[in-house]
Amino acid sequence: MKKFFLSLIGLVMLFASTLYAQDVTGTWQGTLDVGSGKSLRIVLKVSKAADGTLKAVNYSIDQGGQPIPVSSITLQGTAFNFAASMIGGKYEGKLSPDGNSIVGTWSQGPNPLPLNFAKATPATTWTIPEPPPEIPPMAADASPEFEVATIKPSNPDTQGRGFRVRGREFTTINTTLSSLLTFAYGLHPKQIVGAPAWVDTDKFDITAQPDAPGRPNDKQWKAMLQKLLTDRFQLTFHHDKKELAVYVLEVAKSGSKLTKSQGDPNGLPGMFFRGLGNLPAANATMQDFAGLLQSAVLDKPVVDQTGLSGRFDFTLNWTPDESQFVGLGVKVPPPSDKPDAPPGLFTAVQEQLGLKLEATKAPVDVIVIDKVEKPSAN
Repeated sequence: MKKFFLSLIGLVMLFASTLYAQDVTGTWQGTLDVGSGKSLRIVLKVSKAADGTLKAVNYSIDQGGQPIPVSSITLQGTAFNFAASMIGGKYEGKLSPDGNSIVGTWSQGPNPLPLNFAKATPATTWTIPEPPPEIPPMAADASPEFEVATIKPSNPDTQGRGFRVRGREFTTINTTLSSLLTFAYGLHPKQIVGAPAWVDTDKFDITAQPDAPGRPNDKQWKAMLQKLLTDRFQLTFHHDKKELAVYVLEVAKSGSKLTKSQGDPNGLPGMFFRGLGNLPAANATMQDFAGLLQSAVLDKPVVDQTGLSGRFDFTLNWTPDESQFVGLGVKVPPPSDKPDAPPGLFTAVQEQLGLKLEATKAPVDVIVIDKVEKPSAN
């Protein structure tokens, strides 16, 4: 009887070992319901690296055929998890006993959405669309202008505000001249002096394309916008220095926790909020990060004194307070009382990125508006 009991234990252990050592390599696919009657088909291709660890690439095929790198992927027992830090997303699921399905949730913000995967067969595999052809970079010494540019008052019913670059097209939505200046010159609104009131209230939509071939880099896009403001808004100004209350961005004593980006060192940064207090960043410099904090989140200029060069990928999660996101015209809801709510911004920056924000006063560059007019007709 004892031998039988031991044999039974061995069979159970063998069964458990088989259950927890499922092979998850292959193609998985599922549909993500994003609300308002819209859904996205998601494809996950899992394989093994040379050292035997898992690796994967993710696709949202209804949003184009561009691969989305998976930054981490694990299978522990039946717990199957992966993350895509470039877009600030993470998946938490449970593998079925037969190894053919995964039930779980996808998160790109505070509210997880159900996402269940099924293992695809050659007959059921969805076709991943071919991505658009790669546009070669514009010559680094090129000094382009916008060849075609339309500027029109924004529709007051349009929600949100932002800048977007897609290929060779530059667009803005619901942008004031103040926000255009902060983007083009890397300023906080408090660094703009002597502007008429309409600069902060009148909103415009812009669509423009460059006059030189190739894909502009970040500096070239901003230089083109500077020329457009001069031409169409008749903008002239001069520089001055003024002591202002600022935040200084520095490396914390614990040291930086940032991950060097493998993206194009001359490419554009990817920093798009996935909800208030959820910021995935890809291919971003510290100047890019400081610029976004001062233009969209904080009420003071942010001065980069980290001394960190190069580009980084990271995700920052925090619980914002009512003083933040005023630049986006957003009213922050009351703080969550959930025990697992993210910390405040200043704590999150230190704990998650190894940086710190210190409030101080410092002389900073300001632009003094000499002349500006509402934009000329298209």
